[in-house]
Amino acid sequence: MLPPETASAAVNYPAPRPRHLQADAIFKGLTVIGAIIVPVIMAGIVWELLAGSLPALQKFGVRFFFTEAWNPVTQNFGAASSIYGTIVSTAIAMMLAVPMSLVIALFLVELAPPWLSKVVGTMIELLAAIPSIIYGMWGLFIFAPFMSKYVQPFLGDTLGFLPLFQGPPLGIGMLTAGIILAFMILPFITAICRDVFALVPPVMKESGYGIGATTWEVTYKVTIPYGAVGVLGAVFLGLGRALGETMAVTFVIGNTHRISASFFAPGNSIASCLANEFAEATEPTYVSSLIALGLVLFVFTFVVQVVSQMLLRRMYRSWSLKI
Repeated sequence: MLPPETASAAVNYPAPRPRHLQADAIFKGLTVIGAIIVPVIMAGIVWELLAGSLPALQKFGVRFFFTEAWNPVTQNFGAASSIYGTIVSTAIAMMLAVPMSLVIALFLVELAPPWLSKVVGTMIELLAAIPSIIYGMWGLFIFAPFMSKYVQPFLGDTLGFLPLFQGPPLGIGMLTAGIILAFMILPFITAICRDVFALVPPVMKESGYGIGATTWEVTYKVTIPYGAVGVLGAVFLGLGRALGETMAVTFVIGNTHRISASFFAPGNSIASCLANEFAEATEPTYVSSLIALGLVLFVFTFVVQVVSQMLLRRMYRSWSLKI
């Protein structure tokens, strides 16, 4: 039997903490660390971009964003042509990819038999797994000659009165880059839209068919409105992918620092400019100007994500109120 003082001391010892509470504490600590790492990395990226681009911004000022000139020999740089090329090629890609993705997704969900839907859906997902450099090589060696021989001459003959379709059919250029981008983002948008449309409750569709609605009426009055939030999210995901695409665009855009109204003319994007010239940059002003382009691209993608989140929340709230 323990002495009284030993027994009282033993009573005062804290009870051992249950094992599941210890595991919860460890799990909470790991999740907190993981959550902190993301904003720290983001802050580090922003800091490095700001610090690296500061010399160029101090030298050229605001005109850096509105000047087309890009001359490493005279150390005169401007981001206007790269910004223009990024916006134009992305706009072409979105105008082509979004309608095609919606049509394909609706066909797979509403019209295609299950076996065909499964086969085509798998093929679309495989397209998303192809590396971007493969798209670029295919675009340069196969698609660009096809554009030069057939598509661009046809567009020039039929729509040549518009400035957008004037100029020699070189094959490479803004239009080719936009179409290649559309091929690349189409699988992502299509896969998400297909999953969103597949989640529409069957009872809602059956109700439409029960009151005599056609397949088309059920599609645009039930399926599309129900999945509108998810479709918008898929569109912004594709937009973010198109803005930052590098290698495929570099192969087919032409890589010329020039602003032209024609889609046939070669140009460049921010990502292609960085990929082509960063390894060759030796002068501090040259390097700083390229980093400033990276800052512009970062701001573009950040704004796209912020706007997408705002629109998605607004649409979700309005949709919830209707329900």
